[in-house]
Amino acid sequence: MSEPPRLTDEQRVDWLRLIRAENVGPRTFRALLNQYGGGGAALKALPGLARLSGRGALRIPTREDAEAEIAAAARLGVRFVALGEPDYPPRLRETDDAPPLLQARGRIELLAEPAVAVVGARNASAAGMRFSTELARGLGEAGFLVVSGLARGIDSAAHKGSLATGTIAVLAGGHDKPYPPEHADLLQEIVARGAAVGEMPLG
Repeated sequence: MSEPPRLTDEQRVDWLRLIRAENVGPRTFRALLNQYGGGGAALKALPGLARLSGRGALRIPTREDAEAEIAAAARLGVRFVALGEPDYPPRLRETDDAPPLLQARGRIELLAEPAVAVVGARNASAAGMRFSTELARGLGEAGFLVVSGLARGIDSAAHKGSLATGTIAVLAGGHDKPYPPEHADLLQEIVARGAAVGEMPLG
């Protein structure tokens, strides 16, 4: 079975411009792509569609804006993985509002592996933290990647419990501003052995 095609650099820039355009979310992105056959054609149609709907001019990032975002991400070791590409998480791909582009760094190939999410309270008890750590360790030893949100409490305990077997951090913001800030070192450990993903722009 052949590997699904990857976007060209030009297509990736078009996709980034389209998903960063005003009033374009994942579902609208998919509808535009399906209707116009590609990001470039959808971008050309977008101003006219906005006028027809009475919205007026939409903010659409320039090609230079998108190229600058991709270059800034690359300096952090971050790659844009497109919906439909081999490295895109299979389960996420099946959702109606899957992000068209994921920003990923670390061992990106792990995103296609079987995974279990472990998330919970930020203000967790000591017993809850211990349980989360042990649960994540057991899941890792059973062959699952543990996915969590890098937050305080249960999330960070789950990441720590599964560092040795691989864990994925789903970031609330850009890769350059991990939240909470005190988990910046934990994020570096995660990226060294697992991966970190997000959909928000840097900054």
